[in-house]
Amino acid sequence: MTKRIKLRTLLVGGFITLFFVVLVGRIYWVQVVNADYWADKARDVWSKSEKLIPTRGTISDRDGNVLAMDVLAYNLSVNPKVIHDLKLEDQIVSKLHTILGKSESDLLEIITAKNNNGEFYVNREVQQQGRQMDKEVMDKIDKYREELKKQTKELDVGIYLVEDKKRYYPKKNMASHIIGYVDKQGVPIMGLEKSLDKDLSGQEGEIIYERDGNGVILENGTVKFNPSVDGKNIKLTIDSDIQHYVEQALKEAYDEYHPKSITAIAVDPQTMEILGMANLPDFNPNEFWKAQQPDFYNSAVRALYEPGSTFKIVTLASAVQEGMFDPNETYMSGSIQVTKGKAPIRDIKRGGWGPITYLEGLKRSSNVAFVKLGFEKLKADRLMDYIKKFGFNEKTGIELPGEATGSISFNPSINSEVATATFGQGKVQVTPIQQVTAVAAVANGGKLMQPHLIKEVEDPVTSTSKVTDPKMVRQVISEKSSELVGGYLEQVVSDQKIGTGKNAYIEGYRIAGKTGTAQKVVNGVYSTDQYVVSFIGYAPVEKPRIAVYVVADAPENKLLGGGTVAAPVFKKIVLQSLRHMGVSPTLEPNKEKPAQKEVTVTLPDLTNLTLDQAKAELTARTLTPEVVGKGNKILQQIPKADSAVNPTQRVYLITENRSEIEIPNMSGLSLRDAMEICSLLQIKCITEGEGYVTSQMLAKLKGEKVLKLTLSPPAMPSSQNSSDESKQEETKTE
Repeated sequence: MTKRIKLRTLLVGGFITLFFVVLVGRIYWVQVVNADYWADKARDVWSKSEKLIPTRGTISDRDGNVLAMDVLAYNLSVNPKVIHDLKLEDQIVSKLHTILGKSESDLLEIITAKNNNGEFYVNREVQQQGRQMDKEVMDKIDKYREELKKQTKELDVGIYLVEDKKRYYPKKNMASHIIGYVDKQGVPIMGLEKSLDKDLSGQEGEIIYERDGNGVILENGTVKFNPSVDGKNIKLTIDSDIQHYVEQALKEAYDEYHPKSITAIAVDPQTMEILGMANLPDFNPNEFWKAQQPDFYNSAVRALYEPGSTFKIVTLASAVQEGMFDPNETYMSGSIQVTKGKAPIRDIKRGGWGPITYLEGLKRSSNVAFVKLGFEKLKADRLMDYIKKFGFNEKTGIELPGEATGSISFNPSINSEVATATFGQGKVQVTPIQQVTAVAAVANGGKLMQPHLIKEVEDPVTSTSKVTDPKMVRQVISEKSSELVGGYLEQVVSDQKIGTGKNAYIEGYRIAGKTGTAQKVVNGVYSTDQYVVSFIGYAPVEKPRIAVYVVADAPENKLLGGGTVAAPVFKKIVLQSLRHMGVSPTLEPNKEKPAQKEVTVTLPDLTNLTLDQAKAELTARTLTPEVVGKGNKILQQIPKADSAVNPTQRVYLITENRSEIEIPNMSGLSLRDAMEICSLLQIKCITEGEGYVTSQMLAKLKGEKVLKLTLSPPAMPSSQNSSDESKQEETKTE
């Protein structure tokens, strides 16, 4: 018995000894041999990793006015379990419905959500309305949460607010098709937000640190830090004032004529910088989810139109360059046969105007004149060569995504296709951006320039900037030809008897332009009641500063053409823009033009209003505010309240005491307005010349501060326009 007990004891002891040997060996293996591996594993458990989100770059206009930026936002989530335990479901649903506008049924579903085990969730996000909330909305929810805490005497009532960032567009709808938007998940959807996302988004960073069991960062722990890199800031070529003029003029026409869409592009023809670009319908990128699908469509670079008679500028410029356009040569208007056995091509006036000069044919927008120029004189191959030189059949290269190529694909052996192409119909499909790029080349001395929206890209990390230089693609026509074409197109506008572009006439300025009215193709055939109407032109002719293209798709009134719908829009945009740019009139009033009653606007009393309120009042009356001072309250206005002023006149808003005001730029002002500003500033003013202010200089005279203003008188044009033909408002192509 004793022997058996000893044997068992030895056996058990042996097993225990063996176990300890294995255990010690394992510990040695873990802690010594494989120590590094397990230390790394431990660090993974102790470590906490957090992403560092960069600030997305801003988008601003050419003067630094911000159009898109990151701002602080808040996300809302709820704890269904806590809310259920406190029996607050109905109360919270009702209140959040009132604050957010989210349906009560959707809120109740979130607040009572359970997992697969039938247990209430402890965290559920309130999507859409509860994501990226403004501070104003967050404050309302936070105030209600505090009320619940007092009511329940609980610190946690199941409502959580988390700070976040969101994309904000302070100008709302302004330039929405250009800028695009970023959705609530941070994904850029369209516009420059999408095409420039790589520059704007920057690079994510990361921080990794060690912590104890309670989540507290270890004082001597290892920290790995990879900083985020903020996105680059983009400065556009857009001028916010001109963009406003474009959008305001489009809105008035859109409300009056109800087209399917209307588009305008304003450019500097010398550099092809886009000064303004807009389409209607449009959308507010801050509330993109409220827009309909057509609101997002950027017709300026994506829509394909048969341009109609505005395309005649290409045929005209080509014929002038080839020496084939003699303004005094005559032809028989009315109709022309290009294919035996088929209907002839006709002018809008079927009987024509008899034998007329080619210059008169241009002013009347005669189709026959351009068939003879393009089909008979230039011929198909040479016409197509110029069409390509002017940039058609290829993308312009503008920085916006989704640009269409367009297509001009007439068959040289089919006479009717070549003939109709000469006046912009048939096998001719172009985009608005292609049209304005081609006409800008006619305006600027024959240079085809690449259009661009990006003026400068600033890197906030390196404090360096990359400026976009104007890019010339090719010389299309000579400077001499450009000058001649400008003179001919000027008469389309200035001839108030027969010029189809007469509604674009601006007193005192030399305007070149061309109307267009093209039948739309509906179900494979030309419609008899739907037209694309347009106007394209530039000013001043002697030194073009702005070119504008306006196109409206299918206005409700089928009897209205480009001269009625689009030309007045062009006129409003160009007149306001020239004044804004300080371009003074150069012509004396046209004595042959019947006197018209001046359109005036009565000024409201703006004193004591905030700056934003005053600007809104003026904008509503299509007046341009000029802020003098850095205050936020209007102390004085010039002109005074109840004054009747021209819609193009600037209204000066004085926001500081006289002693603190800086002297504003008075270029382009009349002497009367300039003297009124000097009187307000209580500064002595001396003048040189007469007319409009062209420059100013602050100096001292006998120790007294004086402002010297140089003025230039109106100049006579180098040549006079003349015509005494019959009156015609607009020509529609067939």
